Amino acid sequence: MFENDSPDRVAVNEGIAVGTGGDRELKADVFVPPAPVANGIGVLIIHGGGWISGDRTQLRGYGILLGRVGYTCVACEYRLAPDAKWPAQLNDVRTALGWMRAHAGDLRIDADRIAVQGNSAGAHLALMLAAKEPGIAACMAIYAPADLTLRQAWAERQQQRNSVVTQLLERTDADSLAEASPTMYATASFPPTMLIHGNADEIAPVQNSFRMYEALIAAGAKAELHVFEGVPHSFDRDPALGRQCASLMSLFLQRHVPARTPAALAP
Repeated sequence: MFENDSPDRVAVNEGIAVGTGGDRELKADVFVPPAPVANGIGVLIIHGGGWISGDRTQLRGYGILLGRVGYTCVACEYRLAPDAKWPAQLNDVRTALGWMRAHAGDLRIDADRIAVQGNSAGAHLALMLAAKEPGIAACMAIYAPADLTLRQAWAERQQQRNSVVTQLLERTDADSLAEASPTMYATASFPPTMLIHGNADEIAPVQNSFRMYEALIAAGAKAELHVFEGVPHSFDRDPALGRQCASLMSLFLQRHVPARTPAALAP
């Protein structure tokens, strides 16, 4: 059982084994909200880093900020490219989601009230997980490279001979890029999705989120898009902007993922 005896502080359980990816043990950090505000909703948090770097501590701030308002967060890790090629990354975050569902009782969350959230490459994985894994309650993607054909075109314009897409995928032909692009999986059954992006993003152009939003709306799914003016990739490293993103995510979850009553949360 993941418990928190503090009435006002988030408890952090670090390095929890959640499964294996290839021959590697996968770990996660679990953020347990104070009991008075715990709402029975889980959030799987997926870090960025261009699929080639980063770790589960990268979005610790969101684990704490969302934990303070009642969400039980699990910040996971996944195998990195180029040592692990696609779809190893997606398989690993799916493993973390499966662990959350299997341990919903210990986490004191509902297995059918788990949302996914990610930044950058983690946002791409969150969208892909939402597309391919049934039963996800909501998806929140911050500056997601949602259309890899855009990412590849940008890399070629910049004459980056070793682009991250090349390191991620075995092949970068049109079909392979499309197959790994969340924009291609928009359907009416896609979970409610919030997209956040800066319109001065030099890594994953804001057109990625516009395309994802337009695809979801055209398919009949629930989606909203928030564009921050004049900010680059990773803009939420600014604490004030990070807090604003967390507030947007909290409001989005309140609107689309109903919380349990306090009585239902009793052990």
